[in-house]
Amino acid sequence: MTQRTGTVASPPAPTSVVVVDDQELVRMGFRLILERAGFDVLGEAGDGLEAVEVVGTLRPDVVLMDIRMPRLDGVEATRRITRLIPPVPRVLVLTTFDLDEYVYEAVRAGASGFVLKDVTPEDLVHAVRVVARGESMLAPALIARLLAQFTARPPAGGPPEQMADLTERELEVARLVAQGLSNAEIGGRLFLSEATVKTYVSRLLTKLHLRDRVQIAVLAFQSGLVQVGDE
Repeated sequence: MTQRTGTVASPPAPTSVVVVDDQELVRMGFRLILERAGFDVLGEAGDGLEAVEVVGTLRPDVVLMDIRMPRLDGVEATRRITRLIPPVPRVLVLTTFDLDEYVYEAVRAGASGFVLKDVTPEDLVHAVRVVARGESMLAPALIARLLAQFTARPPAGGPPEQMADLTERELEVARLVAQGLSNAEIGGRLFLSEATVKTYVSRLLTKLHLRDRVQIAVLAFQSGLVQVGDE
């Protein structure tokens, strides 16, 4: 009897997460939700300084980061984490609606999105999955509101200087990324495949020397490529 030989592909490793919050019960709750959903929670931290140390050691895919913490807040911790030697983890910020300025500063520091601290388990799991695959978790309305409030933007006009080397199609993709559309939604709008849109987004990141699509959105609003209310 002849036996077939060959290499069996290993299943992909689960997305790894570090949970950062100064309240132990909150950390325990998030850990339970994430582990039940199949994530690998590598560790926890109770303040920003500990977070930088833990993340630097464990190298998770995603960091769930509280904003207000003792010793070092979540904004500065995010800034330090995103300066680590690659691969840099995605940072998902925990916040409340009355902390818009902190959210904006966290995005500027390198966060890939935010969730509210009273998030449902389903939405938390969805948010971690979204940022883990390199997309942003920022509602378009919130991006516009934050940047309108805290950023002085030039009037709309031609392509901004930073984007002078982009093609018209790349500018179209950048505008839609800034409006919060997913790759699939951008593809539907521009009659492109999702894989093609992903290629365009990767090209934008390379040309603009940016880390992720959240930074594309920030640059698009700051430069005037996209205005508040654009659809």
